[in-house]
Amino acid sequence: MASSLHLLHYTIIKPHLISPFSIPISQKVIKHSCRFIASSMASRLKESAENNPGLCTNPSEATKGYFLQQTMFRVKDPKVSLDFYSRILGMKLLKRLDFEDMKFSLYFLGYEDPSSAPTDPLERTSWTFSKAATLELTHNWGTESDPNFKGYHNGNSEPKGFGHIGITVDDLHKACKRFEEEKVTFVKKPDDGKLRGLAFIQDPDGYWIEIFDTNSIKEATLNAA
Repeated sequence: MASSLHLLHYTIIKPHLISPFSIPISQKVIKHSCRFIASSMASRLKESAENNPGLCTNPSEATKGYFLQQTMFRVKDPKVSLDFYSRILGMKLLKRLDFEDMKFSLYFLGYEDPSSAPTDPLERTSWTFSKAATLELTHNWGTESDPNFKGYHNGNSEPKGFGHIGITVDDLHKACKRFEEEKVTFVKKPDDGKLRGLAFIQDPDGYWIEIFDTNSIKEATLNAA
């Protein structure tokens, strides 16, 4: 195989160095060598199945059409949370559901255009649940005025579990400058620490939100990619 790769190198990359008296290389050898190179490159990918034990690269046809639709946060006060996610982060309220018998409400937010949503309440529910990557805020009635309510675990104090959601912005530093002006709480600013090129802020309930843009995230992950 080494000789095949050697000949392939000079045939494709440096054909001018091949002597007219050299032994001709068959198309079969070239095709085989190309397949070998492609296979070797694929096996070196961090995302390949060979490098990720347990990864299924051929999932069941039964999962066709599945997608990640929502992440849910429990919130103390929907008025405060809705202001943060709509005014600070620019999300739209796609659907609200009130469960009166169980005394809780659900608010579904995202970056879809709600003007395209159906006016019929049930059809709007179906429309909302057809959209990817929405945020579901759950409000258990009464927590906003309960003096004994201590808040929810955000996953980043012991025992740690859930970590954060992530928001892509157009410009990381511009967005963070605006967050500072809006008195948003920072966990990490873009140039803090070793992992530069991204930031973490907190919502009113203390949940972490990672902030990055498509260029800054390359800087942050340069040595990990």
